[in-house]
Amino acid sequence: MVEQAPEASFELPVRVYIEDTDAGGIVFHAKYLHYMERARTEWVRSCGVSLRAGLADNISYVVQRLDIHYAVAAKLDDELLVTAEPVAFGRVWMDFRQRVLRAADRKLLSDSNVRVACVALDTGRPRRLPENMQDLLARNVQQPTETINRTSQE
Repeated sequence: MVEQAPEASFELPVRVYIEDTDAGGIVFHAKYLHYMERARTEWVRSCGVSLRAGLADNISYVVQRLDIHYAVAAKLDDELLVTAEPVAFGRVWMDFRQRVLRAADRKLLSDSNVRVACVALDTGRPRRLPENMQDLLARNVQQPTETINRTSQE
């Protein structure tokens, strides 16, 4: 049975080039991080937020935490789909679930959870997410619904 990933809200198509692979034509593990960075960046850009403007305002973003599972290797010339799905955020961070799929059959190649922190460009210290990014995340993150258990006391 082929494990398939569900549809994502944002997918970036990526082609595997020889520069991405080892001598055997297998994608080097760190290249997946490059693909995921591009997908997060393109998701933000597709939503109308300019990262260049953030740099001018002393804002930068850094990966703070990364959990990645490599399920199946991507190979030279594969067409991939790299997803970026914001799943949570706080005052200075945002969490993404990211997947790399083989485009031909949507087979899951890697599955990741990434926390990105907002920092001051000049000091590297944490800073509050800018308002435009908070608004973007608020519109796109599925908020968990609270379940309240009530019992009848009749």
